[in-house]
Amino acid sequence: MYQYDNYDQTLVHERVAQFRGQTERFLKGELSEDQFRPLRLMNGLYIQKHAPMLRIAVPYGLLSSRQLRMLAHIARKYDKGYGHFTTRQNIQFNWPKLEDVPDVLSELATVEMHAIQTSGNCIRNVTSDHLAGVGGDELEDPRPYCEIIRQWSTLHPEFSFLPRKFKIAVNGAAKDRAATQVHDIGLQLVKNDRGETGFEVLVGGGLGRTPIIGVTIRPFLEKKHLLSYLEAILRVYNRFGRRDNKFKARIKILVKELGKEKFAEMVEAEWAEIKDGLLLNLEEIERIKAFFQPPPYEALTDEALLAEKTAQDIQFGAWFRHNTLPHKMPGYRIVVLSLKTHGKPPGDLSESQMDAVADLADRYGFGEIRVTHAQNLVLPDVKQADLHELWQRLESLELSTPNIGTATDIICCPGLDFCSLANATSISVANGIQRIFDDLDYLYDLGDIRINVSGCMNGCGHHTVGHIGILGVDKKGEEWYQITLGGSSGKDAALGERLGPSVAKDQVSRAVEAIFQTYRELRLEDEAFLETVRRIGIRPFQERVYGNH
Repeated sequence: MYQYDNYDQTLVHERVAQFRGQTERFLKGELSEDQFRPLRLMNGLYIQKHAPMLRIAVPYGLLSSRQLRMLAHIARKYDKGYGHFTTRQNIQFNWPKLEDVPDVLSELATVEMHAIQTSGNCIRNVTSDHLAGVGGDELEDPRPYCEIIRQWSTLHPEFSFLPRKFKIAVNGAAKDRAATQVHDIGLQLVKNDRGETGFEVLVGGGLGRTPIIGVTIRPFLEKKHLLSYLEAILRVYNRFGRRDNKFKARIKILVKELGKEKFAEMVEAEWAEIKDGLLLNLEEIERIKAFFQPPPYEALTDEALLAEKTAQDIQFGAWFRHNTLPHKMPGYRIVVLSLKTHGKPPGDLSESQMDAVADLADRYGFGEIRVTHAQNLVLPDVKQADLHELWQRLESLELSTPNIGTATDIICCPGLDFCSLANATSISVANGIQRIFDDLDYLYDLGDIRINVSGCMNGCGHHTVGHIGILGVDKKGEEWYQITLGGSSGKDAALGERLGPSVAKDQVSRAVEAIFQTYRELRLEDEAFLETVRRIGIRPFQERVYGNH
């Protein structure tokens, strides 16, 4: 992974010192709340329902074991003993004291971590595929380009006060695990007719109040022009994006109002003026790539007894099938740690679990952990011979629930339990849906189903692209929930279609179970849930959910 140089480390330490002084002035009354607000947001600090919330950047979802141990230390010393992993591959602490935040940031800086640009109207944490570098369907590892973009965008003077927040995702695999089509800018590594590798550039995607699927404005961009083209897009947005209405300030609204062709024309015109002055040379690309070279894998063959072990131990077999993935290297496997234990808030990890996972990363891998968009963790390089022993350790840590990609692997925002913007709770709704599945055979029979829950229209749970999306709304002080079907954030990206009237909180699990029953009755052989919804439409589901009212 990328290692800080003197410039990086100096920048982070100086930012900590700046924020320490700003916080002290605020606490002394020398800065008003209005003056302090943009300063704290620039350092990832929100004021939530109960206490400040600190969002810490995890660039493209990559953590070292040393960094995870520091996060465990922060959770113990400054919070209530846990952290929450988000859909943007970051981690949030929900209970730090304001006066302690500079100390938190200072300690994070010692392990090359910070909270810069995790909030505010700037370029946020660049996200990517959590299987980058180990997935077998990869054209090229996207992480070096994520790092190049991170360095270019950090404290970029022209883009520190954009009309609204700005999100970039980079994907290098055939399967889009980075949700590029629902980002302000999505970059997909592709090959052109001459066999050269470059980027397909998508713009104008986004979720929230006005969900929109992004559009391609340039099918192929040479690598050397990556930063100049991004600069051109951001300049057009910074100049013409709405600043009079925050609900219409995202780039997706600008692209929609101008139209794809007109927006692309404006970007190309801007790019023509600057592209020769901001070239990304091959030497710099290779310098950054050097930080992401494969670890020292052993020359292994696939484990001969693995099939026998999974057959003999039913529980281990279920975990192996659902929580591990093929690795590009023989004899290794990718392991997904489920942060979706029944009855626990999705995405939460305790300080003791963090320490234990860091130890497992060192013992069974190369000291590396990944954060996924689905709020789980990944150990990317586990020997197949170690899988059973690792599974036993994960069992004792409550991190082995065999549910990755199933209906209980629910993406969920903190909701009204923590967030001051939320209209409704989301964690209890997710837990209620999980309770449907005491029978794992029933869960596995349903196959690949993505359920996303958001507590408000801001959509931090990405409900609009869930196979089943659930949105909390407020009706005269009561919590109700809208349900959508058919969404996706992958290559076949689509927005879900609203099922019908919202349902009361105590009816959400019943409605979801009715959707499952309809699917089981009407699916074709081996047909996935999303395929069934797209084939038959939502009417049969509507009739089952609302027919008994």
